[in-house]
Amino acid sequence: MKDKLTGPLQGVTVIELAHVMAGPTCGRMLADMGADVIKVERVPGGDDTRRDTMPNEAGDPDSHAFMMMNRNKRGIALNLKTEDGRAILRRLLARADVLIENYRHDTMSKLGLGWETLREEFPQLVYCSVSGFGRTGPYATRGGFDLIAQGISGLMSITGEGEGRPPVKVGPPITDITAGILAAMGVSAALFARQSTGRGQLVDTSLLEAGVTFTYWHSAITFATGDSPGALGSAHPLSAPYQAYETADGWINVGAASQPNWLRLTKILNAPELADDPRFKQNTDRMANKAALDEILVALFKLRTAQEWLADFEATGIPAGPILTVPAMHDDPQVIARDMVPIVEHPRRGRVKTIGFPVKFSGTPVNTPRAAPGLGEHTVEVLKEVGCSDFDIEKLRANDSIISAG
Repeated sequence: MKDKLTGPLQGVTVIELAHVMAGPTCGRMLADMGADVIKVERVPGGDDTRRDTMPNEAGDPDSHAFMMMNRNKRGIALNLKTEDGRAILRRLLARADVLIENYRHDTMSKLGLGWETLREEFPQLVYCSVSGFGRTGPYATRGGFDLIAQGISGLMSITGEGEGRPPVKVGPPITDITAGILAAMGVSAALFARQSTGRGQLVDTSLLEAGVTFTYWHSAITFATGDSPGALGSAHPLSAPYQAYETADGWINVGAASQPNWLRLTKILNAPELADDPRFKQNTDRMANKAALDEILVALFKLRTAQEWLADFEATGIPAGPILTVPAMHDDPQVIARDMVPIVEHPRRGRVKTIGFPVKFSGTPVNTPRAAPGLGEHTVEVLKEVGCSDFDIEKLRANDSIISAG
């Protein structure tokens, strides 16, 4: 295998039967940490994300969205509706440590590939299921998407500008991405447990649970008061001042809610009287009188430019920062220093930017040597690893059980 991956999961083999985002996010996390992730795409067509309506390079069939979610993986195309296709998958699973799937509730079981079946055939296999609502409960059979999960999890009730405004979802598909990250965490824990038990297990998480996880502070308020917290724009439900403010030439974020930072802020604002104002002396006072505080701070912040404020905040240690566009974030020196916009070499596109792995390991560093695979790019390579001959591979091609590049 060319372009060997590095990282703490070297030696782990993962079969990814996943599409679009949540399952592929899990596979991508594991691949970045060094696992050999073999992405199994359906015949025909492959992962729907290949054809997302995003700008593609001229003449290239694959979208940038697919490229983002599937780097560091090997790719094969297998028709699981054929007996030969399912037989090949079982040969792969016999050598694998992990299976990831994010199909509808009963799809894998109908193919004879559900957890209940595979646990008997492959007792060491870690079987990871990522779904809209989980494998149990009254919603288990429902299909799930990020938008739906954001609504049911309560996220859309606490996102946006406040009462009387339309519901707003968090910008990115946050429950998809987070479910994939939770799944990767669960898989890693299950692999660790297998070292002592010798057995795999089912790892089951969902978009709904990913969304609920983000409500820690808001759920704490509800548990304590019985009230349902509403949307606050960029403000914090427990601390002030902690939000975005408009300056003379743009917006900045300011996190001056702790008492030392609040006192520093009053000096920078040239408004030392605010420190002694009984309405604002402590955080509890500031939260109780937040409307009055906002009225004062909004006017003061408009007196200077964003860069002038940020320079003073950095000099005094008050947490603050600009509100960047995505392209500006890509060029930010800290983002670059943390290797969060690495470049991979693609056989058709050349040098392609991607988003980096967000955890750094001192002893087992990760790398990003491979771009996302073409449809069926590694089919022949992987099938030969599990003992298929050239004759076997031609037979599989002929009966439409596989797609192979070249």
